[in-house]
This record gives sequence, structure tokens and C-alpha cells, in this order.
Amino acid sequence: MSRDVWDPAVYGRHAGERSRAFFDLVARIAAERPRRVVDAGCGTGELTAELARRWPGADVHGFDSSPAMIGGAVAGDRLTFSVEDVTRWRPEAPVDVIVSNAVLQWVPGHREVLSRWVGALAPGGWLAFQVPGNFDAPSHALVRGLCRTERWRDRLADLVREAPVGDPAEYHELLAGAGCEVDAWETTYLHVLTGDDTVLGWITGAALRPMLDRLDSAEADAFLGDCAALLDEAYPRGPHGTLFPFRRVFAVARKVTEE
Repeated sequence: MSRDVWDPAVYGRHAGERSRAFFDLVARIAAERPRRVVDAGCGTGELTAELARRWPGADVHGFDSSPAMIGGAVAGDRLTFSVEDVTRWRPEAPVDVIVSNAVLQWVPGHREVLSRWVGALAPGGWLAFQVPGNFDAPSHALVRGLCRTERWRDRLADLVREAPVGDPAEYHELLAGAGCEVDAWETTYLHVLTGDDTVLGWITGAALRPMLDRLDSAEADAFLGDCAALLDEAYPRGPHGTLFPFRRVFAVARKVTEE
């Protein structure tokens, strides 16, 4: 991307719903007294702080490629942050727990990154990640189609991404082959959103960031208007809110053999 497009305020509008997957992921990490814990792609760091609370004896480090996100992170006792790219990050010493929450879908070579992270674990260390698995849902399929229309294809068609992540079985085989015991699964959350254009608001903070980065202000407003019309039809507002199913893919792996 040409600049830092991540807006912590926009991304955080649905922080409660987004954080559910993080807590479900971390709940399955059975590390008892890790000394070094890393949150890869930590955003603004609120959830990284939860890792420090989970393991009060650990030094916890979070990093993110977005200076805007890291700018909102609050360091503290045993809690540090830095701006780094997940594809280039290398720990100075073996790590006991690596957590990555809703990050790797942005990394085209993330399967190689996962294999390298297993190599960065201490013996018996844990790697846990989750990624959105809803790329065939209307929230994404309709946007892909819109980017390919005559109105937008010259500006946006090259940004279209088909499903960039695997399924639980693929990640199980990848991590098991790297010498890990693996627990991989998927969950579809049914979020109930309130207000107007709620699904648009959700994806504006994440999936639409590359498109909005490229467009000027007037173009962005027009593009968002087109998105809103499609999404309002696909996700009608009901008497109890807008139902927004969201599939996520999880894997928790414990390193049991040396490479």
C-alpha cells in the first residue's frame, strides 16, 4: 500500500465483536508459565495487554506494521510494542507463545511465515492464529463484483482478492508437517449489528481499506455509496438488528519436535 491506511477509530467500531475470536483462540493455548510471548499484528494493543494478564510472569511484545495502530498502544510493565512487518520479523531468542489474530489474511506468503514461526518457537512452544474465512460471503463477494464493474474496474479491479486463506485441514497438515501437535477448527459467529449501514461500517475498517486508500475523497464517497446499496439488500435490517454471519478459521499448534 502507498501509505498507512489503518484508522484505529474505524477499525475499533466493532471491537467487542472482533475480540470474541481472540478470546476463543487464546483459551485453547495451554501454555502454563511462558517467559516470552509475542502478539504478531497486534493493532492498538488492547488485546496484547490481555496476554500479559493471562500470563503474569511473561514478557509480552506486540508488533504491527501500522504506525497509526501502534501509536495507540500503551506499553507497561512486561509489555512492549514496535512497528514491524510480519514477513520480516525475527525474534532475538526462541519464543514460548506466538499469537496472531486476524492478520495473516493480508499476507500472501503467510504459509511460509507460519513455518518460519514454528522454527522460532522454543521446544514445547505454542503458535496460535485465526483468520477470517468469510471471503465467499456477500460482504466480500459483492465488493469483488463491484470492483470489476465498468465504473470501477480501471481503478480497483487489480485489488480484488479471492479467498486468501486456507481451511482448517490445510493448516493442520502444514503445522503437523512442521513438527507440531495441532488443533484446527472453524466457527461461524452470528453478529447482531445495530444502526444504519452496519455491514458497510464493519468492512470499511478492514476489507475496504486498500480500495479507499487508492480513491480520492469524492471517488471514495461514490464507491461507498455503491457498496451500501448492495450490502443493504444482502443484509436487510430486521426488528432485532442486522444479522451478520462471520466465519473464522483457527489453529493452535504446540511444537513437539525439532526441525
